[in-house]
Amino acid sequence: MGFEELLDKVGGFGPFQLRNVALLALPRVLLPMHFLLPIFLAAVPAHRCALPGAPDNFSNEDAWLEAHLPREPDGRLSACLRFTHPQALPNSTLWGEGQNSGEQPEGEPSTVPCPQGWEYNHSEFSSTIATEAPPCLFLQWDLVCEQKGLNKAISTFFFAGVLVGAVVYGYLSDRFGRRRLLLVAYVSSLVLGLASAASVSYIMFAITRTLTGMALAGFTIIVMPLELEWLDVRHRTVAGVLSSTFWTGGVMLLALIGYLIRDWRWLLLTVTLPCVPGILTLWWVPESARWLLTQGRVEEAHRYLLRCARLNGPPVGEDSLSREALNKVAAAERMVRRPSYLDLFRTPRLRYISLCCMVVWFGVNFSYYGVSLDLSGLGLNVYLTQLVFGAVELPSKLLVYLSVRHAGRRLTMAGTLLGAALAVGLRILVSPEMKSWSTALAVMGKAFSEAAFTTAYLFTSELYPTVLRQTGMGLTALVGRLGGSLAPLAALLDGVWLSLPKLAYGGIALLAACTALLLPETKQAQLPETIQDVERKSAPSSLQEEEMPMKQVQD
Repeated sequence: MGFEELLDKVGGFGPFQLRNVALLALPRVLLPMHFLLPIFLAAVPAHRCALPGAPDNFSNEDAWLEAHLPREPDGRLSACLRFTHPQALPNSTLWGEGQNSGEQPEGEPSTVPCPQGWEYNHSEFSSTIATEAPPCLFLQWDLVCEQKGLNKAISTFFFAGVLVGAVVYGYLSDRFGRRRLLLVAYVSSLVLGLASAASVSYIMFAITRTLTGMALAGFTIIVMPLELEWLDVRHRTVAGVLSSTFWTGGVMLLALIGYLIRDWRWLLLTVTLPCVPGILTLWWVPESARWLLTQGRVEEAHRYLLRCARLNGPPVGEDSLSREALNKVAAAERMVRRPSYLDLFRTPRLRYISLCCMVVWFGVNFSYYGVSLDLSGLGLNVYLTQLVFGAVELPSKLLVYLSVRHAGRRLTMAGTLLGAALAVGLRILVSPEMKSWSTALAVMGKAFSEAAFTTAYLFTSELYPTVLRQTGMGLTALVGRLGGSLAPLAALLDGVWLSLPKLAYGGIALLAACTALLLPETKQAQLPETIQDVERKSAPSSLQEEEMPMKQVQD
């Protein structure tokens, strides 16, 4: 008797599993709030150089600014430079300190970076890490102009932490158990989140934010196995779709919290404190019985299985949960050889699938976070835009559900990525004055990129054989996180050409769409169990799609 048969006897889907899904909903809500937090945390409001001796009466403010600030090629006053000496304006008597006509430099007036810092428009954000005033020179914040790269780098540091944390938690959760490491993830996320909110310097914030990413990676690695290992195969798709809505809820909740809390420290504190009730809920979260059996901890597994049977209500015979029966299952589970990433590249067809999936996952993550974190040039305010971006994820999931059943996995994967590429690419052709069109295309890009993310989990889980499915998903997710960490840095390409970031996001999505077409279709195909099944190209069967296991749909 295998573990799946054992799970059927105690109830593979019932009140016990539904309670487990509900208890593990909090980490799924917290993840998007932290992953997309830079939208508000690192927002850059309108700013200009701080000017000395500004007149109390600003009836002539435009003339005053014109005398002190140069204009950019697009006609706007510079946000990063000021004239070395105030300029004389026609019909104006506004002169700077010590300025007279004899001191007016000849030729092109010289400019300097803002020597006295910046003045920010606080109408939308009371403070962000970009506007944080340094308490002293060596603790410099003011992450604008020459320092704007440091502002974008915060997201990259965070996602790099997620990447490293995924590897660490993946090993430790197999070594010490899912539930124990989930407690570590909660506590470390809470402590490091509080430390980030109390940061007194950019370096301190960058370090604590990177470590927070490592801590939150525990949620992405642990929650899925802890949930799925208590579910039977038939209901994993339903649970996967249900759980994916928690991510969408977190995206929309972030828009509300960001609107209500405009100070970055209090905002960070607000999205961190829910870890406290999360720690308390662990009292009711069960450890994975399958993992306990692989470790030979039969008594603990027996206790959890009995609890599951009592809550679900099916009659369970003594023989089904006897120590002897559980010992046989434990022996069978321990005999299964632990796969490694190298197994994904040992045979030709599996190597081909792995390389293609890596490109697809990189493109999915790169385009998703590129679109999600870039809210510039849109007609709506940032809060309403984020709310719309979250709301549009719900119909995109419905689109995926219908499309994979009728058009198939491969065409859905390629089509959603192509839609994201076209939506992002067309924004390049839209003039800055056409904000409504730009907003509509951005929303379409977000919808398609979310649909691609959802499809990627389903499609990839069906391409790999059962013996390597978790390993394959782990590798592709790892490459995907690399794409997510590079997406914020691509925004810095606007210094070369304003539209270059959008071209990068759309181009990578287009490459991933073309690569997806090279993968085999899995619609109505029997799921491969072994490596040999993959190499033989499994033939179609009458297996119902509803019985195909779907890995947890999460971003």
